[in-house]
Amino acid sequence: MKVKIVNKSAWPTPAYATEKSAGMDLKADITEPVTLGPLERAMIPTGLYLALPDGTEAQVRPRSGLAAKYGISVLNSPGTIDADYRGEVRVILVNLSNEPFVINPGERIAQMVVARYEKVEWDEVEVLDETERGAGGFGSTGR
Repeated sequence: MKVKIVNKSAWPTPAYATEKSAGMDLKADITEPVTLGPLERAMIPTGLYLALPDGTEAQVRPRSGLAAKYGISVLNSPGTIDADYRGEVRVILVNLSNEPFVINPGERIAQMVVARYEKVEWDEVEVLDETERGAGGFGSTGR
């Protein structure tokens, strides 16, 4: 799929790290380090602007290494970039740890996955069909 991108950052355009990677790393387009204290959040610019094809979205997701090692996550995970948005891609990072975390210029802060989606057309009914699971949720199928 071809996606138009304007890269105003100081860093190379995002690319897949391996042949089978689903996401591309997004980098912090900042000129000086940003420190996130415990439970603080910040909107970090990437310097990227997209024109996604109709019927697609870009999903901004946490990087597993930052989450596991440092407690850094994307606050609205996954963040959705709609096909008609033309502003800068920014990442809302949150520090869920008890220690300050420093984000350095060019640091890989999140990953982005471009995906197709379906539009739904609601079919309002009075009753839904029965299933074995029924209304069971939130752990109802066991561990």
